[in-house]
Amino acid sequence: MELRKDPITRSWVVIGHPEREKERIGPCALCPGNHLQQQVLLQLPAQGEPQVRVYPHFRPLYRIEGDPARTADGIFDRMAAVGAHEIIVETPAHSQVLARLSDEEIERVLEAYALRITDLKRDARFKFVTAFKNEGRQAGEEWPHAHSELMATTFVPRRILYELRAAREWYRDRERCVFCDILRQEIRQQKRIVDSVGDYFAVCPYASRVPFEIWLMPRTHNHQFEAVPSGASRRNLATLLGRTLRRLLQISTSYHMVLHTAPSTLQTKGELSDYWATISGDYHWHIEILPIIETRSKSYSLKEVYFNGTLPEEAAEQIRNLDPAR
Repeated sequence: MELRKDPITRSWVVIGHPEREKERIGPCALCPGNHLQQQVLLQLPAQGEPQVRVYPHFRPLYRIEGDPARTADGIFDRMAAVGAHEIIVETPAHSQVLARLSDEEIERVLEAYALRITDLKRDARFKFVTAFKNEGRQAGEEWPHAHSELMATTFVPRRILYELRAAREWYRDRERCVFCDILRQEIRQQKRIVDSVGDYFAVCPYASRVPFEIWLMPRTHNHQFEAVPSGASRRNLATLLGRTLRRLLQISTSYHMVLHTAPSTLQTKGELSDYWATISGDYHWHIEILPIIETRSKSYSLKEVYFNGTLPEEAAEQIRNLDPAR
């Protein structure tokens, strides 16, 4: 496995074949007592019977060992696929899904995200760490057992760089966070707000890329998800996430969910060298959820140009009217 950079789009691409586990006939790999149990990175709660377990991925795209060793290949750039790739098993129950967990159980999953992101950000090799979830066959989930994944990379994904650049420029011109400005307007207009719990809001973005796209974000400015305090604040986020996912299950059983949080500030080289002066004021963590509605979607009519046949205002109203307890 190696990373190659496209000099036109400036995107890094993982090239190669991940190691394949031997074919297994038998129990689910993520159920308690099966073969992933040998390398536990984290389990919650720490005492008693664990609900959440975190393991190294056994078909990783990135490996923790080594140095990126960025080198030239003629006019191109390449480096080793160094990083981290982990599996967050959300529940010991094989047939359960994240949306059906209790608020306390969802809170533990979010706590696992925060603890692993905090730990991996201590490694100065890694520029970006995030958690994500592919739910359902149409989303390309690897196992039917409820799980998320976590990745740490030696580069920052292009979409995050776009966000960082836009947020920095907005802050430079106005001395305000663009995400805070967006959320204030959404709260004032009440056209695309789906739900709220405490300080957290679920909103269909003004320029939603796919039908029923939803973002979750805090009203109080914060650039780092892992800095969300435990207790009532994280519980409110867990409650809102559960309510949102249960609504979406009535529309689609498949979705992508990605956490966007600030990159590691230990990095002072490369594309991040000029981002740190205002990042605590200009960036705002959020969770993006993109449901998959159709198998033959026009969402990517042209790469990076999206088609969405459902108005976000109509989507927000329809989702609002769904029972979050169903």
